[in-house]
Amino acid sequence: MGGISSHSAAERCAHRMGLYGCPLLLLLIGASVCWGECPCSDPALCQPIQDTRDFEVYVFYVGGKNWKFYDWAHVTTVALFAPYDPELMCYAHSKGARFVLKGDVPLKDIVDPDKRSAWIREKVKLAKAQYMDGINLDIEQIVFTDTPEYYALTALVKETTEAFHREIPGSQVTFDVAWSPKCIDIRCYNYTAIADLCDFLFVMSYDEQSQIWTECIAGANAPFNQTIIGYEQFINMSIDPKKLVMGVPWYGYDYRCLELTEDHKCKLEKKPFRGAECSDAVGSQVPYRSIMKNVNNSLTGRLWDDVQKAPFYNYKDAKGKIHQVWYDDPESISLKVAYIKTLGLRGVGMWNGDLLDYSDDPIAQQQAADMWKALLP
Repeated sequence: MGGISSHSAAERCAHRMGLYGCPLLLLLIGASVCWGECPCSDPALCQPIQDTRDFEVYVFYVGGKNWKFYDWAHVTTVALFAPYDPELMCYAHSKGARFVLKGDVPLKDIVDPDKRSAWIREKVKLAKAQYMDGINLDIEQIVFTDTPEYYALTALVKETTEAFHREIPGSQVTFDVAWSPKCIDIRCYNYTAIADLCDFLFVMSYDEQSQIWTECIAGANAPFNQTIIGYEQFINMSIDPKKLVMGVPWYGYDYRCLELTEDHKCKLEKKPFRGAECSDAVGSQVPYRSIMKNVNNSLTGRLWDDVQKAPFYNYKDAKGKIHQVWYDDPESISLKVAYIKTLGLRGVGMWNGDLLDYSDDPIAQQQAADMWKALLP
């Protein structure tokens, strides 16, 4: 590990870029593909993370400096969904956590094998230049079975995983999937093959009202029974539970009610999405930190739905309109996370790590600590 400090910046760059034996080529292109000196105070921190912990805690980072307040005693991977931050890379590595790229590409652009290979090479090059540890493939596009895009997506996962594993020791390639493999949002992927070909699937057990097929009423972002059924469906496809990480939401949905019944049914305006007449798209996403500031001043305070195993509250806006907010908190998250051991899943993660209030307010600090603690079964 420590030996890297004895090499020149050019030699270290050559190692990252796979250019040993090509010093002239390195001199010609090095400035465009390398970051030069390792940005960490300890050069060993620019080495890829190779250890794998028994329980995965996967964090999506979307920007700012809130990462300084993550529960680094348990975080295993940070996915970069924001501009590159070398300070965060160094800190994550100092805590033994992987720091991985976001990977998204229009599938029509990578049906051609040569274009697909070029995209993969570019991502590997970027990961090496930024001393990163892999990639999270976040491709949430419409795919129909047995189409060119269907086969291209599976090939992309296979070839990306092979390239990263070959070029960056210990690297991790993951793939984001909806809460169920049943063609949610017309994402009809080859889930069994994709799970087999990458390191694991991050199951986005949220936005579960993206297609409302029943009555147009507000409901939980991640209802308990529906969430657990989703994992059982993946496992029943012969996907190894250790290839599944449970994603939970650190946000909720704010819905304006066309009508609110006495038993708290909030009737919604119709807003079609990918074939369904109604969708959570009619609502707006609200960070957990905002929910905690508003719930106690609402019309109802925190209420609990014992069927969906989720909290909600009602409030009146400045125009006198009634709204209903559904969200997850430590109680609802803990109920789902308990099933990680029952089902034998690989771990947990959240969208996203920056939605809590990390201020120095004691109440906010306790709320943030409780949300992190809820991730541990």
